[in-house]
Amino acid sequence: MAETLHIGRKISKIRELRGMKQDTLAFELGISQQTISKIEQSAEVEEEVLAKIATVLGVSSDAIKSFSEEAVFNYFNNFHDSSSGDFRHHCTFNPIDKIVELYDEKITLLERLLLAEKEKNELLKGK
Repeated sequence: MAETLHIGRKISKIRELRGMKQDTLAFELGISQQTISKIEQSAEVEEEVLAKIATVLGVSSDAIKSFSEEAVFNYFNNFHDSSSGDFRHHCTFNPIDKIVELYDEKITLLERLLLAEKEKNELLKGK
């Protein structure tokens, strides 16, 4: 049961579920990908660091601490098992809103990456 207390693994799983790579998370936090790798291998993470990671991942620090892969699988299994009937009462969010939210996050990330590339190109032009 050591995994249930391993904050780094929980960060990794949530990051993967969000479709985010380590280098993207590192870029958003202004740190190296190697640092993200070390954090994800750590059983404990400082509260301040955890709060910053949570913000980038779009969740709360408590959500990371209480994250359980089993709960995620149970949610989707229950959702699937009930899909032959009226399953709308199982949703705690509007799926369309969630898709729009995720799309907006991807666009924001792409805009940031584009801006960083433009700044890099401007710096290279100046040399």
